[in-house]
Amino acid sequence: MLLFGHMNTIATITSKRQFTIPVSAFRELGLREGDKMLVTSQDGGLRLEPMANLVDKLAGSVQVPVRFKGAKDTDDLMRLAKREHFKRRT
Repeated sequence: MLLFGHMNTIATITSKRQFTIPVSAFRELGLREGDKMLVTSQDGGLRLEPMANLVDKLAGSVQVPVRFKGAKDTDDLMRLAKREHFKRRT
């Protein structure tokens, strides 16, 4: 359903506070199972945005230390940083 130029679909929230993203939106956004989503409370509703979009928007705004330049993504960077942190503590 199109309303105000946007795709709109009704989704039901389960007892586990989950809902299903419609296939058309899932495909249009290029989402994959396991992708992280940023959930923002906005104007009495929720806004969902793929974390990859956020990372792309922020790319270059945060300086990554040279020792972490080999990280594939933010999850990999966090693993490397944690490993380094705990090595220093022992």
